[in-house]
Amino acid sequence: MYVADSRGTPAAPAEAARTGSGRRSAIAPTVFALGTVSLITDVSSEMVTAVLPLYLVTGLGLSPLGFGLLDGVYNGFSALVRLVGGHLADRGGRHKTVAVLGYGLSALCKPLLLVASSLPLIGAVLAADRTGKGLRTAPRDALISLASDPRSRGRAFGVHRAMDTAGALLGPLTAFLILRQAADGYDAVFTVSFCVAAVGVLVLLLFVPSRPPATALPQDAPRASLTAALALLRVRPVRQLTLAALLLGLATVSDSFVYLLLQHRLGVPDRWFALLPLGTAAAFLLLAVPLGRLADRLGRRRVFLGGHVGLLLAYALLLTGWQSPALPFLTLALHGGFYAATDGVLMAAAAGHVPAELRSSGLALIQTGQALARFVCSIAFGAAWTAWGDRTALGTATAVLAGCAVGAFLLRPSASENPEDPEDPEDPQDPEKTTRPEIRTPPETTTRPEKKARP
Repeated sequence: MYVADSRGTPAAPAEAARTGSGRRSAIAPTVFALGTVSLITDVSSEMVTAVLPLYLVTGLGLSPLGFGLLDGVYNGFSALVRLVGGHLADRGGRHKTVAVLGYGLSALCKPLLLVASSLPLIGAVLAADRTGKGLRTAPRDALISLASDPRSRGRAFGVHRAMDTAGALLGPLTAFLILRQAADGYDAVFTVSFCVAAVGVLVLLLFVPSRPPATALPQDAPRASLTAALALLRVRPVRQLTLAALLLGLATVSDSFVYLLLQHRLGVPDRWFALLPLGTAAAFLLLAVPLGRLADRLGRRRVFLGGHVGLLLAYALLLTGWQSPALPFLTLALHGGFYAATDGVLMAAAAGHVPAELRSSGLALIQTGQALARFVCSIAFGAAWTAWGDRTALGTATAVLAGCAVGAFLLRPSASENPEDPEDPEDPQDPEKTTRPEIRTPPETTTRPEKKARP
């Protein structure tokens, strides 16, 4: 394992590229270190995620609408703090500090599930857990992008997501084994989850560099602020990516609902329910790196849209009356392929249009739009299931996703606006081609000395 020296600063990817040393496509040690943290943390979080739908619906007797509200909180509350987390990380380059705070808060929430038994209390715990996720996600992805060669960011994010998904694969399996062996299965799952999460925080403290790779900032670099982050929406590619993520998120049904639909369709016994996420995780694990490399070659937006086409096919399979043992395998494979083609690929595409000094804030801006949209979708889908039934609700979501996919396709930029995709021959390493929003720093906050005009 890579041991990080918190007193040193890794060389910038652009610096390595200029040396022509042939290591342009190598994955940075920081990416592997963060991948290890994510692997361990995902074992913890996916243990809870795997049993939470069944625990809430069967154990506590919540209706689909009640579960939709809680699931919306679980997946969407982080949107309220992602911009704050990105802003805090960009101020002074405190990416690791904010990430540690986020991972630590999520870890502390796991044992609180042992004492929360009512809808308001469980909602509060899940909101705190998602606050931690919101704080850590953008700084973590910023560290990955800053440590990676721009030409291979899709592959770097693919490697990280593959390691992350290995944890997502082990988490449900661990929860399944605990439920089979422990007398108080749910309590045991929550306790073990906390212990594993604590190990992830420890690895982050010991093995991840405390500073992002050195990046030469221009004299006119905008100061990190929420205003500067929002001003990134003036940059057309950033605005288009944000709108596309928001549109497609409005019809992205929560994972938990997908698994509940499969259980209803196939009559899966409760004790086997925790294994359903393994299919999604396995497909994600196998496809994350190949699709990341494909995105670097063919275009990240194309692969991102292609992932949603795969999700559309998964919904269509659930709507058909096809009875076959292959149905769950195909559905979960498409579901995992959707995440492999979208999760890290979207961040790799966005990083090419966001300046380094606002990297966390810019990535958080896009993540916020996507998370808010999925929050709305989760609540709307739960209400539709309660009012019309699961089949009608899924049919409506499928039609909305098809329409949103067409809208996102029409938002495609021209080749000149997407400098890191292969259809544009320009060199993404050229710092002069980095898109920056026009932001004027107020005079009272300016600390730089005035430059004298040259004769």
